[in-house]
Amino acid sequence: MEIRPILASLHKHRIPALLIVLEIALACAVLCNAVFVIAQCVTDSRSLNAIDEQDISVIHIGGLDAQHGEDSVVRDLAALRAIAGVKAVAAINALPLGPDASFNGFTTKPNDESQVNTSQYLITRGAEKVLGMKLLQGRFFSDEEYARGGLLPTHQPDSHVVLINESDAKRLWPGQSALGQQIYSDGTPWTVIGVVANVLAQDPGFSGVSGKYSSAFFPLKPSADLSHYILRSAPEDRDRVLRDAMQMLGKLEPGAVLEPKTYVDIRTDYFASSRTMAWMLAMVCVVMLAVTALGIVGLTSFWVGQRRRQIGIRRAVGASCANILHYFQTENFLLSTAGVVLGIVFAIAINIYLMRYFELARMPWYYLGGGAVALWLLGQLSVLWPALRAAAVPPVVATRSI
Repeated sequence: MEIRPILASLHKHRIPALLIVLEIALACAVLCNAVFVIAQCVTDSRSLNAIDEQDISVIHIGGLDAQHGEDSVVRDLAALRAIAGVKAVAAINALPLGPDASFNGFTTKPNDESQVNTSQYLITRGAEKVLGMKLLQGRFFSDEEYARGGLLPTHQPDSHVVLINESDAKRLWPGQSALGQQIYSDGTPWTVIGVVANVLAQDPGFSGVSGKYSSAFFPLKPSADLSHYILRSAPEDRDRVLRDAMQMLGKLEPGAVLEPKTYVDIRTDYFASSRTMAWMLAMVCVVMLAVTALGIVGLTSFWVGQRRRQIGIRRAVGASCANILHYFQTENFLLSTAGVVLGIVFAIAINIYLMRYFELARMPWYYLGGGAVALWLLGQLSVLWPALRAAAVPPVVATRSI
């Protein structure tokens, strides 16, 4: 197929050709980034979390008397522990993916500045059993450490011992053991006594990529600062246990505000916006590709009408139907290639903008390749019908006006 006549024809109709190129470029740029964001949303919603999510129920409690908070929490936990089907009970200040986030910045030297939003979990005795935390190195907190755990005036734990996530251990002390090492915040030291499998941050969206699995656990004795009761039971007993626990707490704490949830619901609620965004972007991609396809069909059909004389002359001098078909397919391939090259440049620029202002990860190259192939295929499929119409025009009809 001769390229020169096609380029000459495109130059003659350069304004419509330029519009098609820009339309394909815009579609390619948006498609690559939209698919990448959708993949990120799906990946985030399936993030691993090293706790037994199916077994956990949560009751948020508010309005406890601060002066008698310790006695109230001790009494409530004892009552919850006595409910049939409850395997373990504890109190905690916040949960992974929960609405009440508590962050702190920790460093390995007293005067360093932390750049990571680390989730700070304050837990009472038995919380590691309720959550099903996986100990990788060291040990969990002792009963004595739980009993002595309190808060400093700065609301930081005064226990001086801490459990950290596996990802933090590798990030803070690469190639070394984290056990016995110290982390600092505002000059206060804590000694690492154990490393656990990665528990998600309380708000991964706020923590960013580096803080998604950055979590630190501190022992705390029962206190009004702990606003969540967590219960472990078999999944088939979970709903009944939650109802019984609500009735129990309603009698023990008549003035408190109680909000029950299963942990499965907490996770579902947290990623609801991500799922909605993924569906919206998917719809945008479908509409945009449909508009692009219709644009190619419309312009090619217009050109076929404009070139009936040219087609007739080519058919009269011996061009076959396949030659006419290949002509329009080659022309579309050239336009699509120009649009795809420009679109990849736009896609990279958009990704850089999203990385800078929305902490999105760098888009892998295969999203660009996939977008380019998709636009090439879309162009060939869109041009097929008008090209077949052109190829089917008999020479005697096409040259009737000559």
